[in-house]
Amino acid sequence: MNRPASSGTVGVSIRNATKHYAGFCALNDVSLEVAPGEFVSVLGPSGSGKTTLLGILGGFVQPSSGSVFLGERDITFAPPHKRDIGIVFQNYALFPHMSVAENVTFPLRARRMPKSEWPAKLKAALEMTELGGFGDRKIHELSGGQRQRVALARAMIFEPRLILMDEPLSALDKQLRETMQIELKHLHRQLAATIIYVTHDQREALTMSDRIAIMNKGRVVQVDAPERLHDHPVDSFVAGFIGEATLLPVSRIDDRSVDLGGTRIVSARPIPHNLKLFLAVHSEKLTVVQDGADTSANILSGTVSETLYQGESVRIFVDLDHGARLSLRVPSNHENRSRMKSPGERIAVRLHPDDTIVVPQAP
Repeated sequence: MNRPASSGTVGVSIRNATKHYAGFCALNDVSLEVAPGEFVSVLGPSGSGKTTLLGILGGFVQPSSGSVFLGERDITFAPPHKRDIGIVFQNYALFPHMSVAENVTFPLRARRMPKSEWPAKLKAALEMTELGGFGDRKIHELSGGQRQRVALARAMIFEPRLILMDEPLSALDKQLRETMQIELKHLHRQLAATIIYVTHDQREALTMSDRIAIMNKGRVVQVDAPERLHDHPVDSFVAGFIGEATLLPVSRIDDRSVDLGGTRIVSARPIPHNLKLFLAVHSEKLTVVQDGADTSANILSGTVSETLYQGESVRIFVDLDHGARLSLRVPSNHENRSRMKSPGERIAVRLHPDDTIVVPQAP
């Protein structure tokens, strides 16, 4: 692992992959291009097809049709051990009777690499994952975060051309999971490796990814950078899945405005011509209109129904005058809390035209 990691990095091409199980279509004509060195997360709810896609990439599932290329090599029907792919599983799949060093070097043994190469590769893998000095430890002696690092070291030690990760942080507590997200992001930069990361946690995907592929009902709905997905969703499914958004049905007035229960909402973006449209209101994009402030544009009025203190922020639920409900989130600093509205009080909030997102209904 002393050579630059990018020298062996390749891209991945999934072309029209479909998988049927006894009449059920788990994957429906999925295509995805991943550039060399890119970190792409595959994000979606349970049953969306992301695990099936990972299985096809890893060689554990054979597609009903379509193909998979690793660089220029067609690996569609190659067995897992001949794909040159490192995999980190959700449960880590570590051998409890082996030491850390034995677990990490297992891929070298399986590939029958010369034992003379093991010490240098082991040292580099352990140091890269901050496990230097842990080689003799048993797995049961490690914390959850340390076990996760062992699984990472094992996936990297044979310098794979692609690393697949199947929800590797899901078993960790919230604070450790967020810490490991940042560490994984830094490790990816250091390795310059191509990584495909499967998760159902949208915040996790937003934090770590160069791009995110959103899946639903066996299809890839949208592939984009995190900021683009959040601010420019293609339909109501993506808008509701990414971020903390309330979807409110609206009707089109013209190219730049919609009607929401009798209130005209102006957008800086073109309004789609679809029959069914939704206004996607992100809770952090709303601002409270103070008494006496301008109320001429994109103002929504209602009554506070509930406030939830959540540490760094307060989430406020508002019953709008026309019957819908939305929420806004404000930082829980002293200034905000001193003028916080209580349940039953009237409130007006503003949605800036630049933050006004109108999307068509998902198929």
